[in-house]
Amino acid sequence: MTSISRSHNSTRRWAKPGLASLLALAAGCARPQPSPLITPGTEPELRVGLAVGAPSVTLGGDGELFVTDDGSGDPLGSIPAGSSWTVVADTVGLRLVKPDGTRSERHFGVSAVNVTENRFAVANGRRYRGRVNVVRDASGLTLMNRVPVESYLAGVVGPELGPRRPDERQALLAQAVVSRSFALKNRGRWEAQGFDAWTDIRDQVYDGVAAETPDAWDAVRQTRGEVLRYHGEIVDAYFHSTCGLSTAGVDEVFRTTQAQPYLRPVSDASTRGHYYSELSPRFRWREEWDAAKLRAILSRTLPAVMNTGGGGLQRITDVEVTRTTASGRVGELRIVFEHGDVRVPGTDVRAVLRPQPDQLLGSSAFQLRVTKEGGQVTRVVATGAGWGHGVGFCQWGAVGRARAGQDYRKIATTYFPGANVERLY
Repeated sequence: MTSISRSHNSTRRWAKPGLASLLALAAGCARPQPSPLITPGTEPELRVGLAVGAPSVTLGGDGELFVTDDGSGDPLGSIPAGSSWTVVADTVGLRLVKPDGTRSERHFGVSAVNVTENRFAVANGRRYRGRVNVVRDASGLTLMNRVPVESYLAGVVGPELGPRRPDERQALLAQAVVSRSFALKNRGRWEAQGFDAWTDIRDQVYDGVAAETPDAWDAVRQTRGEVLRYHGEIVDAYFHSTCGLSTAGVDEVFRTTQAQPYLRPVSDASTRGHYYSELSPRFRWREEWDAAKLRAILSRTLPAVMNTGGGGLQRITDVEVTRTTASGRVGELRIVFEHGDVRVPGTDVRAVLRPQPDQLLGSSAFQLRVTKEGGQVTRVVATGAGWGHGVGFCQWGAVGRARAGQDYRKIATTYFPGANVERLY
């Protein structure tokens, strides 16, 4: 997803895995399973993937850490406060290495929980609530944090929305509802890796205890168990940094996703020509390519999304927007060469017309100005609106709406038309 604080581009079984499950994980044979129903009144647990394929993991705590075999539950010992053990991948399974160098017998997985009140498990130097698990995977070790959803959200809301003023507090509450909806809707999406969510923008930015703030906890507690639902189902709670003029319909942006009634374009207009998200530092942006840079970027990006033939790129003679979408985004980009052209669908435009090789275009809502000389494109300038994919919850728009006096339920349901905020537990 797109984090407002970073301004960048967007599940299952909770019992301890037994030996067969761990062996399947180690062999890379796990398969996604249907997400379980949430028991009314019960807070679910998430398995958050902290590392995959690691050669080793360091476990410790700021209190005593109790370690067990992850399959049998048998106790393996305790790590004193301030001390640490190292988990290393073995040929099959893993072993625990104590500070004196002694190694445990082989295990397929271990689990560790802090047993000191108001203290936390520490994995690879970072503190986490709940318990941490280490299991053998196909290329090394998978480290995960098994944590109640509300504690997970306390480490998500701050990194995703950033620190907020008192008059922006309702945006923080709306983010908590959206983030909870996203987390619960996507439980088990990464079952092949053995967990439910990554800690980065593949899901939501999660930094453990270090990211928690009093304001984040207040937002999580005040909205406890609340999610967005449409016709009884939790919504696909996409969110992004800045919508610009309007949010986007999901089918405008993601080629494999069907249109949803609650994921249609929503205007960002406020009053008298202003927009709720104009507070964003990325509300408007500009990118520029000269002939050499454009050729270098397209030589790298076009073959990744379509067949452009061999022998390298021909001379580029034009670049133009040939279709726009319902929300005003680019629906098709035509790149004309000396002999022929390619038409890039809107779903691929940000990945093709990159400012830098490692950076997506800010959004697909832009206009082009093309300069030509001698029948060849010499410069392309894109002036755009918004930041991120544009689908669903607009974070800077939410901040603007909070300043305008809207409460979090109004903010959240505005970006998911027809959905309701409902309490699950």
